[in-house]
Amino acid sequence: MPEYDVLCIGNAIVDIIAQCDEAFLETNGIIKGAMNLIDTRRAELLYSRMGPAIEASGGSAGNTAAGVASFGGSAAFFGKVSNDALGEIYTHDIHAQGVAFDTRPLQGEPPTARSMIFVTPDGERSMNTYLGACIELGPEDVEADKAAGAKVTYFEGYLWDPPRAKEAIRQTARLAHAAGREVSMTLSDSFCVDRYRDEFLDLMRSGTVDIVFANSHEIKSLYQTASFEDALAAIRKDCKIAAVTRSERGSVIVRGNDTVTIKATEIRELVDTTGAGDLYAAGFLYGYTAGRSLQDCGDLGSLAAGLVIQQIGPRPRQNLRREAEQAGLL
Repeated sequence: MPEYDVLCIGNAIVDIIAQCDEAFLETNGIIKGAMNLIDTRRAELLYSRMGPAIEASGGSAGNTAAGVASFGGSAAFFGKVSNDALGEIYTHDIHAQGVAFDTRPLQGEPPTARSMIFVTPDGERSMNTYLGACIELGPEDVEADKAAGAKVTYFEGYLWDPPRAKEAIRQTARLAHAAGREVSMTLSDSFCVDRYRDEFLDLMRSGTVDIVFANSHEIKSLYQTASFEDALAAIRKDCKIAAVTRSERGSVIVRGNDTVTIKATEIRELVDTTGAGDLYAAGFLYGYTAGRSLQDCGDLGSLAAGLVIQQIGPRPRQNLRREAEQAGLL
């Protein structure tokens, strides 16, 4: 049985990233800072209105898998692309990052997913995602050897949108737990939490999920409170470990009665927040599967997030292992 540090499950999406001003978002009815699900017609309209753009393989969990590999960890990925040009780009990119990706591509329609991401001058990203082939990910795509062989399985909350992906995740979680492994998830965004609050809480309270990643907005949405402290106290009881990011205020990690506060990495310039949470999870999970302390895990996550927000695109251009060594973290 192959052994991996982290198995990531997510929407396999090619990101198309362009810069815009606030007026563009208003004119086009785009909710700032959110992931907006769109249909084919809306995708074509927004694409026609985009300025110069960069194409990059993305998708939340795919970014995390690439980050784990960049740290020197072993990563695998489950996600569905189609056998089209964008699907080939996605597959090439994730293989080039050193991630094991063997999910069979979809033959024919719908096409590979794409997300048009508009970045405003403050670095905030607003995502408009056409899920395409992603919605076809199902239980038949679960590779039992990878599910049982990964120290931690990590999936994105966004996967609760396509219905059959839920079955795939539950099946993977059963295989992982039967092999004595752990399962983690990211809440993805506060709008996603609003759609699936009860299901997310059940995943945590039933023990399906052991480790939760969230930001301060998502955790407050989960517990329907304006108080970060109240939300943190609640999630402490609902899962084994929670890692909550707070932008420039760093992050907080809780496990039982333990609380670890992590400083944000100092940056020169905020360029694009796309991928920040994904890379934080990558650093944390790389450290966690290597047996590092929660402080070290958080510091590694903070480093990776701090690097990716200083560039356009969701996957770090630097070698994260080298950066961590230079920072004295490895």
